[in-house]
Amino acid sequence: MENDVKTNSPRAWLLAARPKTLSAAAVPVMVGSALAAADLSADFQVLPCVLCFLFAFIMQIDANFINDYFDFRKGSDRTDRLGPERACAQGWITPRAMQGGIVVTTLLACVAGLPLLWIGGWELLLVGAVCVLFAFLYTLGLSYRGWGDVLVLVFFGWVPVCFTYYLQTGGWTWASVVCATACGLVIDTLLMVNNFRDRDQDRISGKRTVVVRWGARAGSTGYLWLGFLSCVGCLSLVAGGYLWAAILPQFYLLLHIRTWQLMVSLHQGRALNRVLGMTARNIFLFGLLLTVGLLLQCLG
Repeated sequence: MENDVKTNSPRAWLLAARPKTLSAAAVPVMVGSALAAADLSADFQVLPCVLCFLFAFIMQIDANFINDYFDFRKGSDRTDRLGPERACAQGWITPRAMQGGIVVTTLLACVAGLPLLWIGGWELLLVGAVCVLFAFLYTLGLSYRGWGDVLVLVFFGWVPVCFTYYLQTGGWTWASVVCATACGLVIDTLLMVNNFRDRDQDRISGKRTVVVRWGARAGSTGYLWLGFLSCVGCLSLVAGGYLWAAILPQFYLLLHIRTWQLMVSLHQGRALNRVLGMTARNIFLFGLLLTVGLLLQCLG
């Protein structure tokens, strides 16, 4: 049981890393790589793809550590927390050890990103620096001011998809922007359901999320439309000849709508953690369907 976790043990660090969130880091790189493979065919290189996955995974873990530590220091992870338990708040990881973990994962992300500079050019140094900077700024203030959804679109959509594609092709296309936007929107459903569940606690903590500002109905409606807009965006890929990439993601909508219906019926409380898990599954399914659709282009 998680209550029996030994302080600073390997299991404690595994729980703090939140491995279930890694699907949100994987999906944009999957999609960007698949689009590059569709456009390059035999010229596609595996190494940039692997390095992008590595950087994305480490940065996601780093962001989780940063969020865990600073929310604990701010007192946001109180005893009335409804979401999954956090490592510092539960005593699984001491604050001092978490500080060390943040330093290590930040350095590891930088090391993983260094070879990408050789592949894509030194201008990518700025991109990596911005990723690290906003991993801190998100928890230190931006998420408390309602910027979380915009940052998800940028750092789980445009940045990872477009730059994964750029490292392979040396440029961008309208299709890469469409895929990036679709990924960012669908991944934002995870943040939306989190904020929907935590709206009362966030209001007490002074966290002015979209749901806190505009209400629960706006949160549930926003969740539904994020999924719809992702799929509508994919339909536009038909114009570029990516037929399967336009069609396959539409099957995601079936699960998305059912998950939204459960979200609305539960409305509040810890039961919404079930919706959170279903949403993470749906995001991965969307990414997988879009990836497969793009890869089928290689066979056409």
